[in-house]
Amino acid sequence: MKQQSKYGDALELLTGKFGSLIMTEVDRLRLQGRLLARGGDYAAAASIFQKVLELSPDDWECFLHYLGCLLEDDSSLCKGENNDSTYPLKLMDSQVSHLTDEAFGSRLSNASSLVRKLLTEASNDTVRCPYLANIEIERKKLLHGKGDADKLVEALVQYFFRYGHLACFASDVEIFVHILDLDKKIQLLDKLKECCESIPTNPRKTLGQHITVFKIQNIVGSMVTLSINELETRAVKMTQMYCENLPLSKELDAQESMYGEDLLSMACNLLVQLFWRTRHIGYLVESVMILEFGLTVRRHVSQYKILLLHLYSHWNSLPLAYEWYKSLDVKNILLETVSHHILPQMLASPLWPDSTDILRDYLRFMDDHFRESADLTFLAYRHRSYSKVIEFVQFKERLQQSNQYLMAKIEIPILQLKQKANNIEEGEGILESLKQGVQFLELTDEIGTKSLTFNEELQLRPWWTPTYDKNYLLEPFEGVAYCTGQTLDDQIKQSQAKVVKTIEKRSLLPRLVFLSIQCASSSVKGNVEASGSVFDPKLSSELRLLLERYANILGFSFQDAVGMAFDISSGLKDAEAWSCNLIDWMNFVVFLNAWNLYSHEVDRDSNKHGSTWLLVNLILKKYILDKVRSMGALESSPGCDLPHLVLLVTEPLAWHIMVIQCCARSLLPSGKRKKKGGPSEQCNIELCQEVQDSIRCVCETIELVRDWLNQQMSKSDNDKSESILSSLKIDGELGPGKVYRVIETLTSSSTIDRGLGDVITRALQSWSPADICRKIITSQRTALSNFLRICDSKIKSVKELKAQL
Repeated sequence: MKQQSKYGDALELLTGKFGSLIMTEVDRLRLQGRLLARGGDYAAAASIFQKVLELSPDDWECFLHYLGCLLEDDSSLCKGENNDSTYPLKLMDSQVSHLTDEAFGSRLSNASSLVRKLLTEASNDTVRCPYLANIEIERKKLLHGKGDADKLVEALVQYFFRYGHLACFASDVEIFVHILDLDKKIQLLDKLKECCESIPTNPRKTLGQHITVFKIQNIVGSMVTLSINELETRAVKMTQMYCENLPLSKELDAQESMYGEDLLSMACNLLVQLFWRTRHIGYLVESVMILEFGLTVRRHVSQYKILLLHLYSHWNSLPLAYEWYKSLDVKNILLETVSHHILPQMLASPLWPDSTDILRDYLRFMDDHFRESADLTFLAYRHRSYSKVIEFVQFKERLQQSNQYLMAKIEIPILQLKQKANNIEEGEGILESLKQGVQFLELTDEIGTKSLTFNEELQLRPWWTPTYDKNYLLEPFEGVAYCTGQTLDDQIKQSQAKVVKTIEKRSLLPRLVFLSIQCASSSVKGNVEASGSVFDPKLSSELRLLLERYANILGFSFQDAVGMAFDISSGLKDAEAWSCNLIDWMNFVVFLNAWNLYSHEVDRDSNKHGSTWLLVNLILKKYILDKVRSMGALESSPGCDLPHLVLLVTEPLAWHIMVIQCCARSLLPSGKRKKKGGPSEQCNIELCQEVQDSIRCVCETIELVRDWLNQQMSKSDNDKSESILSSLKIDGELGPGKVYRVIETLTSSSTIDRGLGDVITRALQSWSPADICRKIITSQRTALSNFLRICDSKIKSVKELKAQL
């Protein structure tokens, strides 16, 4: 009823006997207040929310609803209607209040009176809501133009005195800090620093306060405006503070969070920013080293693992990133909310068995949950937990509409097809099991009938890669724009819109591959299959329509896309036009050639276009070789184009090889054949020549990739490790190595403090930077070896085909 805006009916049901059966008294009151507010009865709703606060004084969301109803502003209620459980409720800046100044002041005075009452009744410091409520009241006054920024600063300082040592402090006050102008923000920071410099009474609280100040500096934006030297100094200070406070954690259980563990994460973020700004790989090495050091001391810090996962992915050490992902012990619903940290990288990698495992585990959980959800819903209904019934149904719908679930269902058969692309018969077998790709066309048609949900926990991602498709480290440093909240919100919206297009493109692939090999198989003039079957021209027409749809997704009409492909291959247009969707454009060109083999429509305008065979050969070879030539040694070239190179070889080039195999198979004598002589014979001779030229071009291209891979793998592991460690040698006043030196000094056998406890002492003694370098090199070698095997298998299949012609 609430979803249908039948607020009166829902209220009648809720306030009757049935309401007490379906939920607790507090939950019932909360919902009752929301229904009254959505129905426009703000006064009654505020009274209900006041009752909830008196029963549950630490209910921050309820206070926002209460205050919103007093001011007749339902922005917080609208936010609460969002079923996105991934994100915490955030404050929303309401529009200018329609209340008179007198009414506005009177109602805020009522709110202040309630807050004072709640503070009087609060029995301990675990109840934070009333203190935050005072700050929110000051914020509302400022938004209304009647406030005093100094009072807001003072309220924040008082909150810091009481709760500044808590890890949640910075997130609690972030929205309030943003409303202050720069001068007041600096004033606030100075006051917080003064608080930290007072005589410490509790070292744990003092440490927590220092960490909070660092976080507030980041919120204010002062971190990203620091000079390189200041950033280095700040990172060193954070690392020293972590090391100096290790004794506080010596008695903790192995599963408990250590005091000050946030310091290494913050120092890592500063080092990554230094790497971004200077491109000195030593800063990246330091960021990895301090996280690995932190995990040596305490193995279960998930924030370190997630940061390392992304750093190793950027450094083309994906096998090592995957190991850290597995150590997160991601199970059940976490497969939906956490797997986005690794899945996109795995799908662009040569680690096919591991990628298959991730996809299958994820799909198995989702399918099992959908099967079990009906039983859970029925069980909740039998126990009269009616609110749980609604919760289970909504949760199931949310998972069913997950963008990641839809993507996984499409990617796993594409991965199977990539693995079988060297053998046309096995590839056709995969396509047969997929109903020739028709089922994915049906799947993507569902996108238009429902809105996808995005369940990823994006707040866990590091700042430099806020979404799966964004990595600031691949771009030039352009100041602090990346860190603004508005920029992040815009980036998330763009990423979500891109996901929808990506799903549509990927869903077309199996059908495009099937239709392409059908057209290629029928490209031999006068050929009739041994079975007597004849190619259905409707398949060529369908391929043309899908190519047009594919081009439209890329932002072009079919004719414009064809023209651009030929213009780029001939050098008339800049190849940068394809840089954002390179793999998609390569796929388009391959499928265009397959369609033209049967239709010959592109060849008809010979003055404008040349051979599509030549187009595919030139473009694939050009872009693959460009990628090879632009890449340096993996150990010294983080962020290089290895994932794009892998995708070029395993997707468009693989589909092109399947097209070549189909043409070659049709040219080879078997079964019923055409009569010799005539125009058909001449066409087939020309086709045979084009196939041979393509085989030669493909073979040369992959062999060049293989040569590069062999060159990378021929280097000594010791030389690579030495190259990595040498980047940490301090050279002059500036440069990486200072943070690393703090850890190196602490872990020196002669300086390890025996008062750290046995667990921490053993961890420090086991610390070995050389071992970390070896892990990185081994990981990179594993990725290269997997890619080399893929290239070798393709070269073998193409050479076997060449020998048959």
